[in-house]
Amino acid sequence: MKMSFSTKAFAMLLSAGLVAGCSSTGENMEEGAYGSDVAAIDQDGGSTVYGGADGSGVSASELTDDERRAAQEQAEQEALRDITTFYFDFDTSEIKPDARDVLVAHARYLADNPRQQVRLEGHADERGTKEYNLALGERRANAVQRFLIVNGASRGQIETVSYGEEKPAVRGSTESAWAQNRRVELVFQ
Repeated sequence: MKMSFSTKAFAMLLSAGLVAGCSSTGENMEEGAYGSDVAAIDQDGGSTVYGGADGSGVSASELTDDERRAAQEQAEQEALRDITTFYFDFDTSEIKPDARDVLVAHARYLADNPRQQVRLEGHADERGTKEYNLALGERRANAVQRFLIVNGASRGQIETVSYGEEKPAVRGSTESAWAQNRRVELVFQ
């Protein structure tokens, strides 16, 4: 198979370009260097977050165990406070055990922030009369209010309102829809 001179020249140029593209940039990289001013892990194994051009930052390896635990607990409390809807079983205003830790986190937040206000909106599913469901929504909101107060919140920070069956989260007449409508929502203001 004979190749023309131009085909050979093109192949040579393509090969040279490929080799040049794969070569190093000429920067001298020390062993262990990242080529960036931000390292994912510092030498002691802790994460480091750099805040400016001067290389200053906060390193997890510089935190004491107590500071690390406090930071972790604060992060966990903030994550719990993302949950603002609490569900109830049929025809009851008893707070479920799995909601208690989350409500304690909300109570601590309210205790630590006395100017923060929250509205507790009680809801019920469509079963029962309008009057009964308004009363049930109110009992649910009051149960959450009492729980928050017992755990550190101030009564003056909390407003309760009942919507009964008037503002369903989910429309429908199935057990799944009813379960999602039996709730108290925390609305921070």
